[in-house]
Amino acid sequence: MHKILSFLLVTLLLVSCNANKTDSTTSENKIPVYAWTGGPGEATDAELKAKFEDFKAKGIDGLMYNGGHDPETYKRVGKIVKAAGMEFHTWIPTMVQRTNPKLKPEWYAINRAGESAFDKPVYVDHYQFLCPNKEGVFDFLADLYGKVAEVEEVDAIHLDFIRFPDVILARGLWEKYGLVMDKEYPKYDYCYCDKCVADFKEESGIDIKAMEDPTQVQEWKQFRYDLITNMVNKLAAVVHEKGKKINAAVFPGPTIAKKLVRQEWNKWNLDAVYPMNYNDFYLEDATWVGEMVKEEVAAVNGNKLIYSGLFITPFPGKKAEYPDPENHGLSPDEMAEAIEQSMVNGAAGICLFTPDRMTDAHWKVFKEAIYKSYSK
Repeated sequence: MHKILSFLLVTLLLVSCNANKTDSTTSENKIPVYAWTGGPGEATDAELKAKFEDFKAKGIDGLMYNGGHDPETYKRVGKIVKAAGMEFHTWIPTMVQRTNPKLKPEWYAINRAGESAFDKPVYVDHYQFLCPNKEGVFDFLADLYGKVAEVEEVDAIHLDFIRFPDVILARGLWEKYGLVMDKEYPKYDYCYCDKCVADFKEESGIDIKAMEDPTQVQEWKQFRYDLITNMVNKLAAVVHEKGKKINAAVFPGPTIAKKLVRQEWNKWNLDAVYPMNYNDFYLEDATWVGEMVKEEVAAVNGNKLIYSGLFITPFPGKKAEYPDPENHGLSPDEMAEAIEQSMVNGAAGICLFTPDRMTDAHWKVFKEAIYKSYSK
C-alpha cells in the first residue's frame, strides 16, 4: 500500500510540475508581438471582432492599424481591438500625403532636378512627399495626430514614411525599378525647395546650389537629418501632451536609414522604434536581422524600446517564382531564425508585416518561437 501511495504522490508531483512549466511557458516567457494591419473597408463590427480575436489567440499583443485620418474610424475600430485584449496604435503616414485641400502644392518636397513630389513623384504615384521644413506641414500633422490621439481607445500614434524619399533604394529593389543606384542622383535627392536652400545657407554659409557635388557636403546631409528629427520631436510633444505614446516605423540601422532616407532616428523623442528589418530587400538572410537589431539597440542606448519588424512571404517555397521582392520575405523556418536573432540581440519584441501574409506553416513555427526563452 505504501508503495502505491508513494507512486501516486510522485505522479501527482510530476503532473503538477509539468503544469507549472506549461503555465510559465505560456505567460512568463512569451515575447511581445505587434502587427501592421489596416482597414476597416466594408468589414462589419462582427467581422472585425472575429479577426481581432483570432489575432489575439494566435499571440499578437497589439496592432499598428492604418485606417485613414478620421478619428471616428479609430474610435470604432479601437473599441473592438481593445475588447479583443490588444493594444491599439494608429498607423498613419506622415510625410507622404496624397492631394488634400488642406495641403498647398508648394508644401511638397523638391528634388535636385527641380521637380516637385506633388506632381512628379519618384518610383510610384503615391510618393507625394511633403517638405518637413514648412510650418504649414507641421500644423497639418499636429492637428491630424492631435485629434486622433484624443480618441480614448488609442494607446499610441505610429508614424510611418517619416522621412525623405529614398535617395538610394534598398539593393533588392533596384531590378524592380530598372535602376542602378550607385550614388545619389538628382531625381531622387530631396529637398531643394527655396526655403531649405535659404535656411541651410543662413545656418552654414554654404550655397548648396553653387556646390559642384552637393552629395559630398556633410553639413547638407546633417541639415536634412535634423529637419526630420525636428519634425518628429515636435509631433512627439503634441502626442505626449495628449497623454498618449508615440512610436515609428523606420529603416534599419540607423546607418542604413541615414544613407537611404535621411533618418537619424536614434535622436528622436519616441517611446519605441519599429525598424523594418526586411532582410530580403537587402539581399540578406535571416541572420542579418540579428546584426541590425544589435546595431539598433546600441544606437538608442536603452532610451527607447526596439521592436524588430519582420517581412513575411505569403509564398513560402515559391519566392523564386515571384520577381517582385515585395512578394518575398521570411519563410516559416527563416521567420523562426529572425525571431531568435531579434531577441538574443536585445529586441523588446517583434512586429509582423503582416499577419494576413502568414500561412498555416508560419503560424505553427511562430507559436513555438514566441513562447521560447531567449535570455542569455
